[in-house]
Amino acid sequence: MTETSRPIPTATEFTPKLLTVWREGYHLPDLRADALAGLTVAIVALPLSMAIAIASGVGPERGLYTAIVGGFLVSALGGSRFQVGGPAGAFIVLVSACVLATGLDGLILATFLSGVLLIAAGGLRLGTYIRYIPYPVTVGFTAGIAVIIFASQLREIFGLSLAGPEPGEIVAKVQALWAARGTVTWAALAVAVLTAGVILGLRRVRPHWPGMLIAVAVASVLVWAAGLPVDTIASRFGALPNRLPMPALPGLDAAGVWAALPWAASFALLGAIESLLSAVVADGMSGARHRSNAELVAQGAANIGSALFGGFCVTGTIARTATNVRAGSRGPVSGMLHAVFLLVFLVVAAPLAGFVPLAALAGVLAVVAWGMAEKDEMWALIRSSRGDAMVVIVTFLLVVFRDLTEGIIVGFALGGLVFIRRMSEAASVRPVEPEEAYDPALHTSPDRVVWRLQGPYFFGAAAQLQAVLDRIADAPRTVVIDLTDVPLVDSSGARSFERLAQKAQRRGGQLFLIGARPEVHRALLSQGLHVPLVRFAATLAEVDAAPG
Repeated sequence: MTETSRPIPTATEFTPKLLTVWREGYHLPDLRADALAGLTVAIVALPLSMAIAIASGVGPERGLYTAIVGGFLVSALGGSRFQVGGPAGAFIVLVSACVLATGLDGLILATFLSGVLLIAAGGLRLGTYIRYIPYPVTVGFTAGIAVIIFASQLREIFGLSLAGPEPGEIVAKVQALWAARGTVTWAALAVAVLTAGVILGLRRVRPHWPGMLIAVAVASVLVWAAGLPVDTIASRFGALPNRLPMPALPGLDAAGVWAALPWAASFALLGAIESLLSAVVADGMSGARHRSNAELVAQGAANIGSALFGGFCVTGTIARTATNVRAGSRGPVSGMLHAVFLLVFLVVAAPLAGFVPLAALAGVLAVVAWGMAEKDEMWALIRSSRGDAMVVIVTFLLVVFRDLTEGIIVGFALGGLVFIRRMSEAASVRPVEPEEAYDPALHTSPDRVVWRLQGPYFFGAAAQLQAVLDRIADAPRTVVIDLTDVPLVDSSGARSFERLAQKAQRRGGQLFLIGARPEVHRALLSQGLHVPLVRFAATLAEVDAAPG
């Protein structure tokens, strides 16, 4: 039996995949493959972690702390064989808003609390339900995040000088940037365009080369050699530290916790969605199967660990996870080694990061945003149906112009309504003709009508079909509803049958339900359907033989 088809026993639901891989047998060739994959991912993660941190309003070293500590714990404790964690572009707008509202200490506390919430969510087995977020919601959400990331990099791409702090809200941000259009630094624009061009060019001609790292290195050498007037990490943030800070517990005073809690809830929700989506992508690429609740617990531990070392939000990231799978990873050790390689860079080569131009990192994030946008998927959903189009567009607009969490919640609710409508439309009721699998002699009674109900009969379908069922009970003495093609019934469906039986009884008639599957029969009885107000039969012949 393969890993994809094997059910997850409760006893192993929280077992880290690292332990599973170790039990399967882990040998030197596996370590070599994981070391190469980990190095490949670290090369991708190095510029990306610093770029995300800067775009989030914190120092670049915080991005490295997050990738090192959080990335190690995600892989070591996680329920995905190939998941790689670290700072994610999806968090940029939330983190920057949190920093503006609560300061760096508030961000670290919110990260710590989000870890606690994620562990609780995993312990309550909520990971099973987070996976049910509709596809149009994820596409609209991801496209909205891409727009926000790109907008957040316009200042660095054009080298603009603003009179005050850059607004977080996108309309105000664009207005402030447009007002500063006279301060464009053409050298910064050239560096950003060069960086993006090198990345995209290498993807076409040398797709296996570390395009992001090469592009940033080329831009850094060019700015240093030509003395271009472009801000660098060193000129903006000073020298990077060459070691991890000592772990420290964030302040847990009541006022601080109360202020940080809403941000923590947003971080936890977004982190859970992002990490489980990434795990699903890894499953699709590798044929493995992740343990969603173990993954949430690991994400929680990683966020707590990141906060203890001065980092911020950690989540599984699709770009790094996909790179890990393509690089030949054998298991979680590659993600752990990616964190070790980043730590080695921090210790040995931190001074080199000071030469990196901020415009080059902005170019990296612009390419990331373009790749995240899922343009083809969004356009396909818009064309597919009005329901999917409404969900994806509303989610996208709310994410861009309102709030990430609001976009997810409203999109999920709309997706649920679209699903209910489609399921309701799939249900139908029609008269059964004498020649349809029944003995015509049993079907010719003028006091009896036989109708067949098809599809799931839940509250949406019940509301849609109730008027038809009410008309059925108006004239005949015996009403027979065939449930052979009904896979499920909820309390609203059961209640509609009870109303139908009461109406038939007032006219001196009787309601019979025939052909109900065992699970449907049990559901109707458990919902309080009264017998003999409603009578059950296996076939129409039993109805004909039933005493009046």
